[in-house]
Amino acid sequence: MELKNKLKKTLRNSIRLKADEKVPTVIGATRFGGKPDLPDGFEWCRYEGKNCEEKTKNRPLSFIAQFNLEEISKYDTEKLLPQKGLLSFFYDADIIGRGFDPNDSGCARVFWFEDINRIKPVEFPSDLREDFRYPPIGIRANSEDSYQDYPDFLLQKDKLLECWDDYDRAAKGLKINTPDNSSKLLGWADIIRGNMTVECELVYRGYSPSDGWDKVTPRDKQEAVQSSLKKWLLLFQTDTVENDGFKLMLGDFGRIYYYIRKEDLSAKRFDRVRLIMQCR
Repeated sequence: MELKNKLKKTLRNSIRLKADEKVPTVIGATRFGGKPDLPDGFEWCRYEGKNCEEKTKNRPLSFIAQFNLEEISKYDTEKLLPQKGLLSFFYDADIIGRGFDPNDSGCARVFWFEDINRIKPVEFPSDLREDFRYPPIGIRANSEDSYQDYPDFLLQKDKLLECWDDYDRAAKGLKINTPDNSSKLLGWADIIRGNMTVECELVYRGYSPSDGWDKVTPRDKQEAVQSSLKKWLLLFQTDTVENDGFKLMLGDFGRIYYYIRKEDLSAKRFDRVRLIMQCR
């Protein structure tokens, strides 16, 4: 009962996202894929990296999704997101960057366009491969309770939590049921491989996971473990998106997670978002 109550205290609001057969046609509508709505003069974001074929090239990012924040705000019960404008997400789906290095930050970008009346559909770059030009897919959103997943809850080193079974019993007591396919804004991440906030914090401090954590000072590691869950928020998590015979799948049934520090979200500094990619 005590462990269940501690898990209950981690409650956050999330905005669950599901594919909708109805595709919106108005400019600035919430949707996955399609041609993005962008302001005049926007320079399509690019990233230079090595793909799975070991080819290094400067490539345009794929457009993943956009959210009309005036539409979405009614589900944002904690009022964490801006209440107007368009929030747009891009990712290099060719490189499939995993966020293991500070230099990976360029493989994913997030933009907030405050004035939705100054945007219009923009053509894909000519050198963006056809398989990374995703068709438009509508989104149905709803507000949903979100609790810490096991790896995040485990980070608190609660003496009552000895194994997965302890967490599972507490989660079942709260009737927590995480769907196999899970895309959402805000809340807690539905984790595949392990906690990501410590990694985000250490990369923020200038460390590179690809070099190994043995170079991290004991003080920085301790502070990251103790504070990362409080400092970093899940902004957007996208899973496999399927509609009308099309499947947008990243990696091996993977998910991409866009994290942001609380202070940067409050300041609308979406250029400081950190991406992590995990596969099953």
